[in-house]
Amino acid sequence: MPLPRLLLLTLLTLMAFAANSLLCRLALFDERMDPALFTLLRLTSGALMLLLLCALRRPPQPRQGDWGGALALIGYGAAFSFAYLTLTTGTGALLLFAAVQLSMLAPPLLRGERLPPRQWAGLLLAMAGLILLLLPGITAPDPLGAALMIAAGIAWACYTLRASRFADPIAANAGHFLRASLPAALLYLWLGHLEASPLAIGYALTSGALASGLGYALWYRVLPQLGRTLAASVQLLVPLLAALGGLIWLDESWSMRLLLSSIAILGGIALVIWGRPSQSQ
Repeated sequence: MPLPRLLLLTLLTLMAFAANSLLCRLALFDERMDPALFTLLRLTSGALMLLLLCALRRPPQPRQGDWGGALALIGYGAAFSFAYLTLTTGTGALLLFAAVQLSMLAPPLLRGERLPPRQWAGLLLAMAGLILLLLPGITAPDPLGAALMIAAGIAWACYTLRASRFADPIAANAGHFLRASLPAALLYLWLGHLEASPLAIGYALTSGALASGLGYALWYRVLPQLGRTLAASVQLLVPLLAALGGLIWLDESWSMRLLLSSIAILGGIALVIWGRPSQSQ
């Protein structure tokens, strides 16, 4: 792939990932949308977009996936939406990113693998940043919202690890999103209500079809070109892009605590990424 095209697609993908946080916050904060309805619309529209992409390929690809991945996906989607009832865009994106990246370290550690010293240093630095962010205080995030977003990150890490078992990531995502739409509908019937502005519905559909469905498809297009280490490194930009969107469209502000926590968390995760043994990169 030519370098200018790779750079453009990578930037569009990162913007799509960051847009999920911004669109959710806009729908819930500005338009007072129900988070259960947002989750349902996001997953169903994402499923339709991914199924369409599968159908347009030659030859058309059947959907894959399984219920284990679907349950991890609905766990992520629901916790993500409900967390943004109280979290700012930047804080939510930072907590989600940290939880995903740190959770991805769990399987190697449980298998007894030893981390290089640089990865241990990065892990400790990122954990210190999380502790600083979550310490009680005026600028601390809402505890329940923070717990939900961390749970969303853990669920997304589980989903990522499970989805990697399938040979075709787009077809696997299509099957997972389609299956996850059923528990999302049950969650909406249990907790949700129908009141939603047309703009809020548009935010949810955009998050599902474009930022999620099309965004994931673009990511799997550029991932082989970037390589494992560079792909993980560029994702460090996602929380920063989300925070920038919150500053511009929601008039959110950054506290000194959030700034210092972001430096520690993102810097620590960068050390974890760059500390991988060269043969695994």
